Amino acid sequence: MSKTTEDKEMRSEYDFSGGVRGKHYRAYQQGTNVILLEPDIAEVFKDSGAVNHALRMLMELADDGLKNLTKNSNGRS
Repeated sequence: MSKTTEDKEMRSEYDFSGGVRGKHYRAYQQGTNVILLEPDIAEVFKDSGAVNHALRMLMELADDGLKNLTKNSNGRS
């Protein structure tokens, strides 16, 4: 039997004594959003925290811009 075939076979017994029931249940229920970054973007934003921070700043700027437009608008085009 080749090594690759042998590795794919199931063991006769698995040890789950160190397992914790429901450890990832809440996270699984919430789901995840996987987003792939283009390589040039990934060079700048090294982790999800950096991406989230930049997006929150952008959202804040956009919101401030909309508030200023609404405040300064007199209803005419």
